[in-house]
Amino acid sequence: MIKAEHLTKKFGDFTALDDITCTIQDGCIYGMVGSNGAGKSTFLRIITGVYKQDAGTVTIDDAPIWENPALKQRIAYVPDELFFLNNASMNRMADMYKAFYPNFSAERFKELTANFNLDPKKSINTFSKGMKRQAATILALSCRPDYIFFDETFDGLDPVMRNYVKKLICDDVIERHASAIITSHSLRELEDTCDQLALLHRGGLVLESDVENLKTAQFKIQIAFPYEYDRAKFEGIEIQHFVKHGSVSNMIVKGTREETVEKLRAMNPIILDVLPLTLEEIFTYEMEALGYSFQID
Repeated sequence: MIKAEHLTKKFGDFTALDDITCTIQDGCIYGMVGSNGAGKSTFLRIITGVYKQDAGTVTIDDAPIWENPALKQRIAYVPDELFFLNNASMNRMADMYKAFYPNFSAERFKELTANFNLDPKKSINTFSKGMKRQAATILALSCRPDYIFFDETFDGLDPVMRNYVKKLICDDVIERHASAIITSHSLRELEDTCDQLALLHRGGLVLESDVENLKTAQFKIQIAFPYEYDRAKFEGIEIQHFVKHGSVSNMIVKGTREETVEKLRAMNPIILDVLPLTLEEIFTYEMEALGYSFQID
């Protein structure tokens, strides 16, 4: 289990992380979403021991991460800015990983390299951006880590490879009860993969929720009446967002869907439709309710 309490990190006058507190359970795929500069990469660099926090604590299985080599052997990290030894092939990088990771699986490395159709003898410097990210992913997964962290995981990957990488991450979590943290600036990349989602904004964790709860606790209503009315008509219904055009209103509603629809149907509307919400819409309306206004790509 990963536990961060009041985690703060500054670079000069810039606060990259501001009092972050969260708990990430074992066997969970945890997605972190936010615009560039929101603090996602800094968070990952602290929980992998690359950076030391200025305030607060962060532990994995109740052990501090900073300067803890034994714990770091259980962590694999694919950063946004990839690093490989100069002119190294994947085979050479695999030899280096074997020296650091006692659970490194040569068999899995060989299998994944073949599945990704990469030449392990070829210099990684000659690979495309997407191929380099594939190589980094192969090396990380071959370590058989308990904790695996991906920063902008799908950047540079084509749709087929994105889906394959998602499958590999899910398989590790399910089969080995590993834990994964995936960061992205795109909510669409994460909504079908993660168990939990967190939204970072300007260094702060402003929203965190179980994905299934997010999807079931809110819904969109389209409703119309043959007479003039306003938002006050729906007293007793928890409305997150309300827009009216002519006689038709669109509402984002929180609560039990069946009870809400029953209340609305009793008002005898001429139109009553329940429409699906994307996670992107849910996050946007949640943030508006909290007083934040910004765009997620």
